Amino acid sequence: MGNPIKKAATKTAKKAYEHAPESVKDKLKDKAKEKAVEKVEETVQSKAKKASGKLEEAKEKNADKVHGKADNAEDKVQDVLLSVREKLKKAKEAGEAFQEKMSSSDDRGGKGAKNLKGVSSIKSSQSIKSSTDIKSSENIKSSKDIKTITS
Repeated sequence: MGNPIKKAATKTAKKAYEHAPESVKDKLKDKAKEKAVEKVEETVQSKAKKASGKLEEAKEKNADKVHGKADNAEDKVQDVLLSVREKLKKAKEAGEAFQEKMSSSDDRGGKGAKNLKGVSSIKSSQSIKSSTDIKSSENIKSSKDIKTITS
């Protein structure tokens, strides 16, 4: 259990305290208070140092994790940007090919951007035929009106 020397010293100290005068007892109480305060301060400081050390370790671990994840995120962003760049390049090439096709079809006489009708070529309401302009049955040609080739 306890150390026999420590037990003997404790008993001797108790007996000496009992036989000591009041002034000495008061000094001993003051000294005991000071020692108790010092002991508590030391304990609190050591616990604070341990907690500070643990916090420092946790901070370093978190910093390592953050840097690792930042590197991974940077790699992923680079990959995405490269793929977007390639897709934009393909879209640009397709647009250029389409423009080339459109301009070459203009040269061949096909319908291109130059041959498309504009707003000015749309008929107005005045140029639409009315019911009076429709041919009647009298004006329709028959088989007699067809010219034949005669020699």
